[in-house]
Amino acid sequence: MRSNPVNIDLMKKFVQTLAGAAQSLRLYPRSHPLVSRQTDLCAQHLSELLVDRTSLRLGLADGVLFCEDYLFNESNPALAEMARLLQALKLEGLELRAGAGPREIEEFLVLAHEGGWQAAGLEQALAERGIRHVLPLRKPSTQEPPRAVFRHALAVAEHICQEVVLGRTPSTTEAGTAVRGMVESTLGNPNALFALTLIKDYDNYTFQHSVNVAVIAIAVGRACEVAEEDLHILGMGGLLHDLGKLKVDIGIINKPGRLTHEEFEEIKKHPEHGAQLVARMQSIPPQVVDIVRGHHLHYNRRGYPGDLIGRPLSPLVDMAAIADSFDAMTTLRAYRRPVSPRQAGREMRRVAGTLLHPDFLDRFLAFLGPYPVGTAVRLAGGEIALVISVGSVARQDLGLRVLYDRAGQKLAVPQERELAATDLDQVVGEVDPFLLGIDLEEHLAQ
Repeated sequence: MRSNPVNIDLMKKFVQTLAGAAQSLRLYPRSHPLVSRQTDLCAQHLSELLVDRTSLRLGLADGVLFCEDYLFNESNPALAEMARLLQALKLEGLELRAGAGPREIEEFLVLAHEGGWQAAGLEQALAERGIRHVLPLRKPSTQEPPRAVFRHALAVAEHICQEVVLGRTPSTTEAGTAVRGMVESTLGNPNALFALTLIKDYDNYTFQHSVNVAVIAIAVGRACEVAEEDLHILGMGGLLHDLGKLKVDIGIINKPGRLTHEEFEEIKKHPEHGAQLVARMQSIPPQVVDIVRGHHLHYNRRGYPGDLIGRPLSPLVDMAAIADSFDAMTTLRAYRRPVSPRQAGREMRRVAGTLLHPDFLDRFLAFLGPYPVGTAVRLAGGEIALVISVGSVARQDLGLRVLYDRAGQKLAVPQERELAATDLDQVVGEVDPFLLGIDLEEHLAQ
């Protein structure tokens, strides 16, 4: 189901008042009553525009301002103000979502005017100010910080879920932009984006699991040396793989204990629900639908759904299944503690050849290296360190951050250390970072 067409006259009023608010903040202090009047009126127009849709897109195409499918070919000061604002922020556009009130609009415009976002990045500055309904739109690139790429993908995953809940067909363009950023980031720096999948936000599990599986699936594909086009398919399949769970009773999805037979039968329907949803999206490759439908089929094809058994499927399905398993194992569940990336690799090897594709798994684990990013290790001298990077060529080369000295005392200032493949015997064991209270986000989100 598509969103209804935008009311053009109302949309023009909204753009006019948004531009007026931006201009007011350039001319007057924030406390000036004209500023609040403009932002109040702007939020009112936006609320009216979003009565029957979840978001509105405003941006520049070849230097021409557009809102949704409408191009502003005329010339006036308000349009010039909006174009100036987007160009100053180096954005292709803005996505304004339902719930964007006067405060968020004003905060966004103040941030844009003050320019204090450059140091930390726009996405981080927006998050720090609690701006959740005014989102930047731009093509991510390898120069974009991995954290910004990841945060953008999370926002896209959340919006896709909102669209499905409201009975709408998600935007393929929006998902494609997020996936393109993840692929480019992974090709540019394979460690950084993967490290972010290990920082678990349990309150945001639904969206983060989708993004994690997309990132890890891209890593599996890279390890298996697939073409870049297939990396995009893996990322899209990972991002959308669990969409069908939105059609399953939330009480079953969130049940902490063992599922009954009837409840598990309901869970088993989610791949088919998801495949039907994804197939309705524009220009979705059939391999993406295969991933969504077949990510629980297993390598031996004895999983579910049963009606896929015997059908030819893209090999990308087995790569995405490895990513789904890896993220599930390294995530806290009601029925089990998370395991480290290295432990996950050992457990996955036990089901290689039955649940998981053995060759693809071997390649992925070799790509991660013997001590993957996020593994806490004890060194021969007694120190405890966290693996924060592995070599881009020799995957046995490690970048370490030493956190505890040989006496077990936490270092006030962690020490960086490089460990070549020839010196791996300096690692004498693995330790549990959770028992030591090691904050992965502190060390991996940099």
